[in-house]
Amino acid sequence: MRWRKALLVLGYIGLIAGCDQFGGFDAAESDFASPLVPSEFDTASPESLEMANYYTKVQEGHLVRGLLRTDGGGLDTPFDGDRLARTFEAVAFSREFSDVRGALVRRQDQSMLHRWETPIRIQTIIDPTVPDAQATDDAASIQRFSNRLERATRHPISTVDRGGNFFVLVVNEDQRRAIGPTLTRMIPEIRQNEIDVVQNLDRASYCLVMTSDPKNDGVIKRAVAIIRAELPPLLRLSCIHEEIAQGLGLSNDSPNARPSIFNDDDEFGRLTAMDELMLQMLYDPRLQPGMDAETARPTVNAIAAELTAPNI
Repeated sequence: MRWRKALLVLGYIGLIAGCDQFGGFDAAESDFASPLVPSEFDTASPESLEMANYYTKVQEGHLVRGLLRTDGGGLDTPFDGDRLARTFEAVAFSREFSDVRGALVRRQDQSMLHRWETPIRIQTIIDPTVPDAQATDDAASIQRFSNRLERATRHPISTVDRGGNFFVLVVNEDQRRAIGPTLTRMIPEIRQNEIDVVQNLDRASYCLVMTSDPKNDGVIKRAVAIIRAELPPLLRLSCIHEEIAQGLGLSNDSPNARPSIFNDDDEFGRLTAMDELMLQMLYDPRLQPGMDAETARPTVNAIAAELTAPNI
């Protein structure tokens, strides 16, 4: 399976040593207002420019094949309550990565339900080499998307200039490879193998997000999304949608998820109608962090049936 986007859940799968200490780390105690990527890179390198050219061709190929749809699903992608419930279980109760003898392995494993219980404060940090127009557009896209996510989940979600607990880093090739100190500041207990995943991404990987569940109880406390600055607008916005949404707790991709961005086939490039309903389900008070799929299934089925019932 092609690794286009990915989620690393730090803590509950044992990816961070001493993860209980992470719960005491207060974002307000640290100043993340200034750029966190190394300042020694003043302009994009030739390699970064080559990557930008490569991703432009990838996007063009996607559009020729009818991918990166923005319609949210239509008559060709119907779904009912049963399909919604099964898709929700596939993306909310599974994970993409496991820690196997200290190595991160991309493997589908069952997981508990994860979500935030505290307000989410999204802080965007954009590589200083990014053109001003692109930086402005990305910041505006993240602002609009956070508003949409708040409406879908009915959970407090805002964008902030400092004091964030969900960091979105838009960085180029050079600065991503040197991003270890930044990640260590944001997630003090992060291990080198997690940092290596970020710093050694191959170009088939567009973006990823890491979340932390420090008490292993399904409650997300912090997240960091990494998005390549070299991506052209449609692919970059697709990453913004999927990685932030995954960082809310819909942590897995499924080949059967349709219409959905939680599918590595790139058919949809924006959050879909089904995705919004899954986010609404995730933050329904009848579900609780830490639930396993079997325990939650009757409630999941009931909520899905309610959300897809015909309006009379």
